[in-house]
Amino acid sequence: MATSERYDAVVVGAGPNGLAAAVTLARAGLSVLVVEAEPTVGGGARSKMLTMPDFVHDVCSAVHPLAVSSPFFRTVPLEAHGVRWIHPPAPLAHPLDDGTAILLERAVADTAANLGDDARAYTRMVAPFADRFDDLTSMILGPARFPRHPLLLARFGLRGLRSATGLAAGAFDSVRARALFAGIAAHSALPLEALVSASFGLVLGAAAHAVGFPIPEGGSQKISDALASYFRELGGEIVCEQRVETIDELPKAKAYLFDVTPKQLVAIAGERLPAGYRARLDRYRYGPGAFKLDWALSGPIPWKSKDCARACTLHLGGTMGEIAASERALFEGRAEEKPYVLVAQPSLFDPSRAPPGKHVGWAYCHVPNGSRIDMTDRIEAQVERFAPGFRDLIVGRSVLFPSALERYNANYVGGDINGGLADLVQLFARPVMSLDPYATPARDIFLCSSSTPPGGGVHGMCGYWAARSALRRVFRHSSR
Repeated sequence: MATSERYDAVVVGAGPNGLAAAVTLARAGLSVLVVEAEPTVGGGARSKMLTMPDFVHDVCSAVHPLAVSSPFFRTVPLEAHGVRWIHPPAPLAHPLDDGTAILLERAVADTAANLGDDARAYTRMVAPFADRFDDLTSMILGPARFPRHPLLLARFGLRGLRSATGLAAGAFDSVRARALFAGIAAHSALPLEALVSASFGLVLGAAAHAVGFPIPEGGSQKISDALASYFRELGGEIVCEQRVETIDELPKAKAYLFDVTPKQLVAIAGERLPAGYRARLDRYRYGPGAFKLDWALSGPIPWKSKDCARACTLHLGGTMGEIAASERALFEGRAEEKPYVLVAQPSLFDPSRAPPGKHVGWAYCHVPNGSRIDMTDRIEAQVERFAPGFRDLIVGRSVLFPSALERYNANYVGGDINGGLADLVQLFARPVMSLDPYATPARDIFLCSSSTPPGGGVHGMCGYWAARSALRRVFRHSSR
């Protein structure tokens, strides 16, 4: 499989978390091998020509507020290894049926100015976390531990542990402010009436003000390639197109770190894990799936509101009530006729994504886990609703059902792109309740995927913390 017969550590899976774990271990002076099943590194941060030649699409993640705010990524010389961040003028647009759009601007004051009588309420809700976003992320992007800023965390907890609908209805009077917050909170893939759904709206809303919603020039693959390049610079080895079916296939090592979900860990590690622990992993719950579309377009999306051209990221779903109904339906085993749709239009800001004068579009909606419902018409109808004439621009289309996403990345069980449901229990107990959720009862086996804290997103923190656990438990190493 590789040139060496023995390594200090072997990492299975070259997504952002697997690469983050590998970099952290290599920085500690260890010999590290990364084994990846697919032809390229990247996991949820890959780019491909999915529709037509020269149209570059992000297969999964496209916009990266957590990458630029990640405490781990900030220690990695991504720019020196090819990453160039592009910041659209506005992080987010949320169009409405009256032809206007709510813009989430970089400045809290500018966003609040668009919300009329809710301006002060929006500022009170978001500004405390946007102003101290680094302090906040240092506490929430990782396992539970004693907080360095307990008052800030308590303030966040009082609001974030609530439901998104409850927090928004209590804070805002206007349709516009409630819709804006609901669209952000719906990234949670939870019913908006569920506890902790508000936390997603607060974190991503604060992130938009603190660091923006940037995209990497050339596509999300650039982030993964930069991590791999830096890892190799540190002396690490990567082997691709090597699918691991059992841990016995791997070279001998002192520690094994798996960027996989509990389902795959049980299949790979087998009898190396105690029966009781395997049973707990088997009870791990996966969340709704995603239904993904990519378009090659003959021109820019013709939004009714010209303000939409200032943002790469758009939330389509209308009012808070509509968005809440769409997300609630997933947990009733059905998909709404008018789903909440997340859209990205990166080629407006990054011309390298498409031929001159052409554009790419990226969109997905949440569906029940493993759903076979074709959401193509429903997603495109939502875009057409706010951008009449959109369908006439489509010259190529890629359609990815949840099953196709799982074939692309085995971690996307049933199309779940977040590594597991992030409800009140599993937001904190991922994959099981433990003071060290990355370690398993087998002393040399660790889990480093988004099925561990802090969960989904391209931030590398799950891998970083898992590597810290391995360094402490196996190598008796006090890492930074």
